[in-house]
Amino acid sequence: MDSGTHLVMGLGLAGLATVDPVVTADPTVYSAILIGTIVGSQAPDLDTLLRLKGNAIYIRNHRGASHSIPAIAIWTLLISFLLQLAYGFTLPWLHLIGWILLAVVIHVFTDLFNTYGTQAYRPFSKKWVSWNIIHIFDPVIFTAHVIAITCWALRLADPAYLFPGLYAVLIVYYLWRVTARYSLHKRLPSLDDHYEDQDSYLLIPTISLYDWNVVKQRADGSYVIGDLKHGSKLRWVDSARCSDHPAVEQSMNDRSIQSFLSFTSFACAEVKEHSWGYEVRWSDVRYRHRKQYPFVGVLLMDSEYKTLGSYVGWLSDERLQKRLRMNTY
Repeated sequence: MDSGTHLVMGLGLAGLATVDPVVTADPTVYSAILIGTIVGSQAPDLDTLLRLKGNAIYIRNHRGASHSIPAIAIWTLLISFLLQLAYGFTLPWLHLIGWILLAVVIHVFTDLFNTYGTQAYRPFSKKWVSWNIIHIFDPVIFTAHVIAITCWALRLADPAYLFPGLYAVLIVYYLWRVTARYSLHKRLPSLDDHYEDQDSYLLIPTISLYDWNVVKQRADGSYVIGDLKHGSKLRWVDSARCSDHPAVEQSMNDRSIQSFLSFTSFACAEVKEHSWGYEVRWSDVRYRHRKQYPFVGVLLMDSEYKTLGSYVGWLSDERLQKRLRMNTY
């Protein structure tokens, strides 16, 4: 989820903590839990600082080790220890660790539902896990939290009833989204007038509750990109055929391109030949915006396949060309 949603979730968990009599009995303990759930809800995304080392390193590692099983324990214990240190080791360990652990776990768990995904199965697997059920910003989840937090702040409702009710509703919402996606995915072949036996589909959530983006992969490795409106109107808007030029295979030896490919299974390459060599552009076909694919890995090579410049990240085509010229000259 986005940082704003993680923030309101941290506040929401602080409200939920009012069901714990040990927490509500002592304002000092409650203030520590409030800090702990907010920080715990943000902590796994501290790997955003990897941007300082470059986009390729950031893309390879963001939501990787920081969202793993060992990291959940490390974040929980680290935040708990720092709070104990700040409060003179007077806080009840079990309750402190329990609420912070819940905040960290919910952060990682909710990130699994969007398209970006995480490496939450590490150290058992480095596979990227993305369930493609909830958009990275979901207006229902965010708005529901804001309403509940506002009612709490204005003392319009008892948080001990308000927040359990909020999360009960959100659990039902998540179950509905899971069921809706499963049902729609099963129906896609019957909605597709150009369906062939070996076609496979990926449904991608949008900010709309009833509209989805669709990627179809054909047996020859090419892609067709479209959208599904209101669960019944399937429309194809673009296609991508991946190049088998020798420069494509050579580009896969570059560390920046390896970072890009480690993140997605839906990358498609195209090659442009120039007087000075080759431009290989890998695009993630899951992300289509304004007739472009802004998440790219691009490598410039001379005629002997030696690297001249590269870029990995999110950019418009105009800004991409500017960045590549900066890297090349």
